[in-house]
Amino acid sequence: MRVAGTAAAGEIARRFRTSLSRGVAIYAGPGNNGGDAWVVAAALSAAGVPVRVIAVGDTRTPDAAAERAAAEPLLGRIDVRQGAEAVVVDGLLGTGATGAPRDAIAAAVAAIAESRRRGAAVVALDVPSGVDATTGSAEGAVRADLTVTFGTLKRGLTIARGHAGAIVVLDIGLGIHGDGGDDAPTLIDAAYVRRHVPPIAADANKGTRRRLAIVAGGSGMVGAALLAARGALASGIGLVRLFVAPPNVPVAQTAAFESLAHPWPTDDATVHRDIEQWAHAILLGPGLGGGADARALVERVVGQTRLPIVIDADGLNAFAGRPGDLAALLAGRTSIITPHPGEFGRLVGTSIDEVLAGRFEMGRTLATRLGGTVLLKGVPTVVSAADGRRMVSAAGSPVLAVGGSGDLLAGIVATLLAQTADPLVSAACGAWVHGRAAEVAGGGRVRGITLDDVARALPAVWQWSASEDGYPVLASLPAVGDAG
Repeated sequence: MRVAGTAAAGEIARRFRTSLSRGVAIYAGPGNNGGDAWVVAAALSAAGVPVRVIAVGDTRTPDAAAERAAAEPLLGRIDVRQGAEAVVVDGLLGTGATGAPRDAIAAAVAAIAESRRRGAAVVALDVPSGVDATTGSAEGAVRADLTVTFGTLKRGLTIARGHAGAIVVLDIGLGIHGDGGDDAPTLIDAAYVRRHVPPIAADANKGTRRRLAIVAGGSGMVGAALLAARGALASGIGLVRLFVAPPNVPVAQTAAFESLAHPWPTDDATVHRDIEQWAHAILLGPGLGGGADARALVERVVGQTRLPIVIDADGLNAFAGRPGDLAALLAGRTSIITPHPGEFGRLVGTSIDEVLAGRFEMGRTLATRLGGTVLLKGVPTVVSAADGRRMVSAAGSPVLAVGGSGDLLAGIVATLLAQTADPLVSAACGAWVHGRAAEVAGGGRVRGITLDDVARALPAVWQWSASEDGYPVLASLPAVGDAG
């Protein structure tokens, strides 16, 4: 508790140094989260910051009582103008709390919200009070501008991003962050991507950078194929062949002039010659469309090739309600599927709400059944491997909540699969790069930012830069979405 509170106070001082002189109001609850709040109060007060503590309920735990006793003699040395504080700290409820705040805690949450409306910055300790650390449920919860969490990134924070604001994970001596346990799948970050994306050699050519076949772009949806190709080319692929509906070939040749354009293959021999013998990986599905012809094409490409494959969008819809058929066709090959919750639900025959509620478990179950990797898109994106390993990407913003975003992602992931042949690494790194490009493109904004901006941001994301955060920061995530 002492380590956590002191580290949180240091982070608050680092981030709000120019406004601390206007005072800090700290809400301390009755449990150990309140104990953390008392440590923050003591540390800031000892540093000369005007601090006012609002104790909500009787302190119930011995550790919290000890920290309160240590802090109280330090308070009141500097006058604080009540209600005018620049920073408000939420130390009401911690990770063990479930359900909406009630009674005195609910009244304190309302007071925090009023301070935020007046312009104060709200900092939550561990989780915003009212956010379930496991499920992300946030009924009646505090809406924070910054959440300082301890030891590891809680699953619920990756879901309740709108309540958490920016998130910083602090080391408090509990072990390695993101150890892959059931409640904390490994967090994908820049360091992970930097370690796992292979370098492009100085003497590389288009063959050594690998070749990708994209089978996509049905009637009225050639844009999906073009976005996938753009994602691939902006991620380092050497050569792309675009297989699109026959009327779309001239459009593809004109709009994606770096790629080779072909009509959809209509027989097994063409699949073997133009895809199996040429490519290093396949991307199947963006904008493919439905109907018997599309399903026949999907089954022909999957059934007549053994290359590593990424299946997205309509490539998955072709197997709606028939995951066993897809598993039989894949037959243990190196594969990634990239559904959003709706596509996932159609594939396995369940509702979107059920998918969202069970996103961490259901992805792993399907990955095991398919013998491949499942990249379940969303907030957060959860990547599950056939062997049970799971990773989570919390990179991204609502900039990606538009049609075509998944097509761009699929091109990035397929490029990495062609270059690494490792489905978990490819899906994990692709998800993070895609999300980070949206953050870079938006710069904290959502409206006015398009997928063209995201694609243009990819070169900057591939140029690794050192994190500005130092110890004890283990990981940090920016606030996303319009400020609420």
